[in-house]
Amino acid sequence: MSGTLYIVAAPSGSGKTSLVNALLEREPGIGLSVSYTSRLPRPGEVDGRHYHFVSREVFQRMAANGLFYEYANVHGDLKGTARSAVEPLLAQGRDVLLEIDWQGARQVREAMPECISVFILPPSRAELERRLRSRASDDAATIARRLADSREEVSHAEDFDYLVVNDDFATALADLRSIVACQRLRRSAQLARHAALIDDLLKSRD
Repeated sequence: MSGTLYIVAAPSGSGKTSLVNALLEREPGIGLSVSYTSRLPRPGEVDGRHYHFVSREVFQRMAANGLFYEYANVHGDLKGTARSAVEPLLAQGRDVLLEIDWQGARQVREAMPECISVFILPPSRAELERRLRSRASDDAATIARRLADSREEVSHAEDFDYLVVNDDFATALADLRSIVACQRLRRSAQLARHAALIDDLLKSRD
């Protein structure tokens, strides 16, 4: 049985990363694919844990060699998912989560229509701006660009399988966990997982 590929996307400032981290803490069966990016690390970010930080030249060379599962230009920075971080795990039956933008999500859906995609929405535009400013990691011009880009990002929410509004964090996290639980209880997944049980139950005892 192959694993399930989950995609989580959102406008910058929606709390996506915090939700994903909390989900992974509570669902150890899901592995996070660490993306590559051409941008510099923010304060507190660790190479190999938050992102694989590489130069734009290295990133472009990897893309030219077909090493990415998906990649896109996000807010002026290149971001992508290496094939080696996803496909072997899925083949082993492990679930994998990609925390990517809508452009990357579209590429992944085209390559793997059976993936499960989730879009995180902020509760309001005012709250989105407040969260962006409270991070204190971007200058005013970057915040303005992210707010402007958020309109384009939200316009693609209808392309995703599920929408989760991150107003109350605990509620949004419970919604994400419900999506995972629902996926694991699908008929196809359960038939594969419990094949031996079903075979035993169907055996005649006469």
